[in-house]
Parts: sequence; C-alpha cells; structure tokens
Amino acid sequence: MSLTLEQVRRVAHLARIEISDVEAGHTLDRLNEIFSLIEEMQAVDTQGIEPMAHAQDLAQRLREDCPLESGRLAMRDVFQAIAPETEAGLYLVPKVIE
Repeated sequence: MSLTLEQVRRVAHLARIEISDVEAGHTLDRLNEIFSLIEEMQAVDTQGIEPMAHAQDLAQRLREDCPLESGRLAMRDVFQAIAPETEAGLYLVPKVIE
C-alpha cells in the first residue's frame, strides 16, 4: 500500500494541520517507507510462533500481595487527624452536585 500526495494533504486537512507542499512530499516519502516496512513484516511467516509481551523472557518482580491492616489503619488515623472533617473513618467533603 502506498499513499498519494493528495491523501497526505487530506489527512493533514482532517487533522487541522497546515502543511506546505515540501512538507507534504517529505511526509509522503516517510509514510510510504513505513507502509513498505509493515508490508515486509506482514510477509514473514509467523505460523506456530506464540506472541510475546517482551523481546526478552523476563518476569516482573512483584511484592507479595498481603494485607497490611495494622500499618494502614495507623496511617489512616494520622491522615484523618489532620483532615478538616471526618466521620466513621471517612472523609467528609462539600456537596458538589445538587
């Protein structure tokens, strides 16, 4: 697939981008190079190859998912102590929708 100069101008118009004839020509060349690269990549036989999330086989290091209730409750008390208004462990805020 390759684009024409008129198609580049139309896309620029739809995107509300002012583009000169020289810029349109350079953009046309660059987009056609990108499309030819995509066509080359699509021509590669990938049958039987599983998709990868990353180029290297890495495992993400995650912390253990365990509750920290005692620490969080203590921090909540500290934060609520400086809040303007709280009730039953919740922050009270002004009503914004009538």
